[in-house]
Amino acid sequence: MSLQSVRAFLAERAPDIEILEATTSTATVALAAAAHGVEPARIAKTLSLRLNGDVILLVMSGEARLDNRKYKDRFAAKAKMLDAAEVLEATSHPVGGVCPFGLPRSLRVYADVSLRRFDVVVPAAGDTHHALRIAPERLVQLADAEWVDVAQA
Repeated sequence: MSLQSVRAFLAERAPDIEILEATTSTATVALAAAAHGVEPARIAKTLSLRLNGDVILLVMSGEARLDNRKYKDRFAAKAKMLDAAEVLEATSHPVGGVCPFGLPRSLRVYADVSLRRFDVVVPAAGDTHHALRIAPERLVQLADAEWVDVAQA
């Protein structure tokens, strides 16, 4: 259902964006980078977190690491990652295929400034074999995301 929900989302809001299929798994940043022929930093990984009882998504560069101090300063809470079952329930996407598109319900989405240095990034597209290429600003616009600075320098 998850890949289909991303396809439906893009068909409605961004029909010009093509979903890419890989013959190998893209479940990790390294695998995704190899499969799509890009440097790992261009993979736009999506973290699923719980913030004050709500699920939020944080999209960041594939090589970026969450800076717990910056996160706490920005959100006034400690970062709490969801487990795989919670991720699937909240997003309909399996771990390794999570993206901010085609969600079953509206979630707050944040994009880390670590993505801004690239003209194009490669987020997953709802499963571990599909992705898309997109400009970071367009990703933010389509996902109705807010820019944040929560990655380690």
